[in-house]
Amino acid sequence: MSEDLVGHGDRRALLNLLEQYYDAVPRTGARVEDFGPLTLFVRDGQGWPFYARPTPGWSGAVSAADVHRVRARQRELGVPESFEWVAETTPALRAAVEEAGLAVHEHPLMVLDPAGPAPAVPERSDGVVVRMLGSGDPLLPSALAAPQLAFAEPGTGVGAAGPAELREAVLGGTGDGSVERVVARIEAGLTFVAAAAEGGLALCAGQHQPVGAVTEIVGVGTLPAARRRGLAQAVTAVLVADARSRGATTIFLSAGSDDVARIYARLGFRSVATALIAEPAE
Repeated sequence: MSEDLVGHGDRRALLNLLEQYYDAVPRTGARVEDFGPLTLFVRDGQGWPFYARPTPGWSGAVSAADVHRVRARQRELGVPESFEWVAETTPALRAAVEEAGLAVHEHPLMVLDPAGPAPAVPERSDGVVVRMLGSGDPLLPSALAAPQLAFAEPGTGVGAAGPAELREAVLGGTGDGSVERVVARIEAGLTFVAAAAEGGLALCAGQHQPVGAVTEIVGVGTLPAARRRGLAQAVTAVLVADARSRGATTIFLSAGSDDVARIYARLGFRSVATALIAEPAE
């Protein structure tokens, strides 16, 4: 916890604000199923599946039996048995999900210091252009595919997947509706996309999703062969600038690892809590 960012009282207010955001965002593309202490979000139509989260305002206990009920429903629906929550907001949930047989992964939850300057977008001399993408931008298909290749090859080191694999992924995604869904969300003001592009391809991309004055930066990923060039940092800086231009006063993200968190710290993000993801152990 960064005490220079928020004090104890402000921290609770901040975490409550983030809980409201976490509950609101999936509702734009999912239906909600009530399981008492847990809420399951089920995507309407095709697309990246959602997860279960603690029910806002629930004051009772959470048991392994509650978790098992949700997992059974997720299996029935054919969606991942995934749970997401903030450790400091719902501390009792971890014991329940672990008793239910799930593995828990920790991720630094970071908020941009509202009193700090906006992260600078560094000038580049390598031919890479970093910018926001509109709904009709020809870079959009590769901007959606590049992070998927990045997450399939985790870490911060240079990896194998490069432009050839990216082009193949773009072709493989043609007709699956993923680009059209993001286009609709951009036009509705629900999602905004930034990319670092070279040679007509997005080598790195990410998004932010505003709800009122709060937005989360999500899905920032660099094509593995293009890592170690500062692309993720540049894309994040452009997303922050766009978010602030749209009135966002609370900008946050979950870092994939402590190494990634150090990159975001250089942009002015500070750790305020721990985001937890629970999934079946491999």
